[in-house]
Amino acid sequence: MVIELQSSESGNGAVTLTIQGDIDMSTSTEVRTHLTDLFEKNQKAIVVDLSQVSYIDSSGIATLVEGLQWSHSNNTKFRLTSLTPMVRDVFEIARLLTVFEVYDSREEALKGV
Repeated sequence: MVIELQSSESGNGAVTLTIQGDIDMSTSTEVRTHLTDLFEKNQKAIVVDLSQVSYIDSSGIATLVEGLQWSHSNNTKFRLTSLTPMVRDVFEIARLLTVFEVYDSREEALKGV
């Protein structure tokens, strides 16, 4: 499956990256490149919308963990939103729901940015 990436600015210094498709070994590099570009623009916050991601593997998780690490280095908020049940299960099994800031909706994730 081909991955589609869209980013949109919210006007308050935050950008939302919407990912559509699976995040796996063949697509995680593309996600990483897009995240790197967003961090280089010194956004106040990056919200990753996973509402259209039906599958994520360990390389996808590693890419998001890298994003979290970059956010700490850049003093940027890094939030995940709208995890599908399958993706949420992976994060729960890996015990990452408490590591990331996870929100149920994009609107909630953009509050207080």
